[in-house]
Amino acid sequence: MAKKHKTADDYLYHLFIHMNAVNQFVIFSGLTLKQFFGAVESIKNILLLNQSYEDGLFNMHTQLDYIPGDEIKNFVKKMEDSNRDLCWVDFSDEKQVNQLTPMEQAELLYLGHKKEPVTSPFFPKLKNRYVYCSSANEQTTKVYFHFLEDFEMLVSTLINNIIKENGGNGGFWRRKSKERIPKIEAADLKAYSHYFKEGALVSIYKAEKPKNHFGVEIRTLSDYDYPDEVWNDLIMILKQDYDELIKLQ
Repeated sequence: MAKKHKTADDYLYHLFIHMNAVNQFVIFSGLTLKQFFGAVESIKNILLLNQSYEDGLFNMHTQLDYIPGDEIKNFVKKMEDSNRDLCWVDFSDEKQVNQLTPMEQAELLYLGHKKEPVTSPFFPKLKNRYVYCSSANEQTTKVYFHFLEDFEMLVSTLINNIIKENGGNGGFWRRKSKERIPKIEAADLKAYSHYFKEGALVSIYKAEKPKNHFGVEIRTLSDYDYPDEVWNDLIMILKQDYDELIKLQ
């Protein structure tokens, strides 16, 4: 039986993913800064590599602004209203930043400018788990993951957050325990990594029947070199059969 195609309005959310496992980065389109911070483990501080922030702190050693943990929430909120490119790395303590050599500082500046590392995007002194670089014009976010398992955790948590936000109406749903809310485990995404390596669109929808069931469709988009083209062709792409359907109930 032919699959019944949905319209764009039937979906809750779309996310484009293109993984480069060798170089430990993933290019996203559709991922916001707020969504990122809402889906990863708590980050202590972030060092800004390509912009200033008046409500942040200034590191004299690197001449770069940084955002302490207690200011990150406000920073994310302000960046939501901004159309600026952003590039940062996380770190745990400013003492580590003050130990960076001139060469390491130069590599950080290059990373902020080119959005790619000279050697490695991970700095032993900073012990950073991430490098986050977004481009407003290209509608992309490039994230380097020190541990690729963090990528799976990010995407699974993001999907689960979308489901929670769209968990249905009525008292019956709200009386149910959190365990009753459909969810996907990070480990489950390993089975679909080959799609992400080619470039794929992840689309989430809520099923009409049975109630409180959700679906996650995965479509391979290996022909797209520029993620912004995906959004231009979204209606056409959604008419194509999905490669995988993950049912959550």
